[in-house]
Amino acid sequence: MFENLNWWEIGALLLLALLIFGDRLPAVINDGLRLVRNLRNMARNATGDLSRELGTDIQLEDLHPKAFIRKHLLSEEDEAAIRKPLQGVYDNIRSDVTGVHDELKDVASAADLRSSGARRATATGGSPAPAPRPSYDDAT
Repeated sequence: MFENLNWWEIGALLLLALLIFGDRLPAVINDGLRLVRNLRNMARNATGDLSRELGTDIQLEDLHPKAFIRKHLLSEEDEAAIRKPLQGVYDNIRSDVTGVHDELKDVASAADLRSSGARRATATGGSPAPAPRPSYDDAT
């Protein structure tokens, strides 16, 4: 939940909450925790009712439409039949992308003048690497 926040930002949020709510902060935290508990109980009761009505064991994670269809409506053979045509397309695209990636690596290694190209030119008696251009910062 807070993976995008560092410790300083969390501390600043807590300090801001203390300034806004003041002495009522423990009561606000208690009300928030009670709300979360009530929501969990409502979700648990809803999944229990749904399980009783459908006659299967349903978990809260199963309520996602894709997971629900995969678990309760499709057999393994049906799922394999659905995936079979798409698997061939996926394999073709994967091999094409791998080939393009390998070709790009080859081109990048051949065009890398900083590491091998400049050394080869000076070692074989060719012209040395060109001098770097002066930047705008150097002129001012």
